[in-house]
Amino acid sequence: MTTNVTKTAKVLAALENGTELTAKQISARYGVKNARALISSIRMQGYPVYLNKRVSTFDGETYSKYRLGTATRSVVAAGYQALA
Repeated sequence: MTTNVTKTAKVLAALENGTELTAKQISARYGVKNARALISSIRMQGYPVYLNKRVSTFDGETYSKYRLGTATRSVVAAGYQALA
């Protein structure tokens, strides 16, 4: 019996394990064409995915990594107010 795991589930599992991923890594590792759209769909499912900018110590280039975090109380409150 083969279980089909979606690309979204694979990326979400990686984020839940604490992995920080760039858009290029998401595309290369999981075969996702549009990483931004995938992250947006994960956010719409209620997961607090953050995009953090980093500066490389190697060459000084700036890059962005997605990570799963904990939403602040104000963000949760704003969400409930939007639903009310």
